[in-house]
Amino acid sequence: MEQKDWSIQEIARLAGTTSRTLRHYDDIGLLPPTRIAPNGYRHYDAPALVRLQRILLLRDLGLGLPQIAGILAKESAETSALQTHLALLREEQARLARQIASVESTIDALRGGEELMAENMFDGFDHTQYKEEVEDRWGKKAYADSDRWWRGMTDAERADWQQRVSDLGRDWIAAAESGVDPASAQAQDVARRHVEWLTSVPGTPAAVPGGDVKGYVIGLGEMYVADPRFGANYATASGGTQGAEFVRDALRIYAEANL
Repeated sequence: MEQKDWSIQEIARLAGTTSRTLRHYDDIGLLPPTRIAPNGYRHYDAPALVRLQRILLLRDLGLGLPQIAGILAKESAETSALQTHLALLREEQARLARQIASVESTIDALRGGEELMAENMFDGFDHTQYKEEVEDRWGKKAYADSDRWWRGMTDAERADWQQRVSDLGRDWIAAAESGVDPASAQAQDVARRHVEWLTSVPGTPAAVPGGDVKGYVIGLGEMYVADPRFGANYATASGGTQGAEFVRDALRIYAEANL
């Protein structure tokens, strides 16, 4: 049976992108068409669609095209890579589902003239989900200081902070995928930025004058590997704890040399 393929116009429409973008992916060798029809149109088969799906997922993670090309060149097991993506997407889906439910509940209450239930209005928005864990590890004051700092931010400041976190995650993954040594200048520069970020958060041992910054940074690195909730932030296309292990090793090297 002849294998089905799709024209570039069909793929652009289905993927929510443009024919121009797909042609660019072809020009740089990222996504060549499966065949070119007599009329000059590019066509793509099922494996090409899987590759495009991975490209778009990696773009959503903030990676640039050269980084994506490197990842795809190294990782040919699409199923394993997509399973990692799927786990991350399901976490985000669960969070968004909770947000949707809480907003729908607020709308229903407002329409029906009912009393608003504050405890139900912010599910999925909660930055306090690790409250007990933080208090157990570093004390109630640590949590109170960081909570007060977060609540005192403007929306723009929160957005800037979240972008900083996103940039760090993206650069950690890119460094881990590139194959550089954790002791390399590239990895150590990201480690420096990571430590600067940690010391900017009030309430953490890294932000307290005289605190054990070195122990805190090394301990967090170990936690990134041991706790999948945090390790997922540094998951590479190959899956597993490879990305988190890279972060841990780079942070330890930086801490031993500089803290």
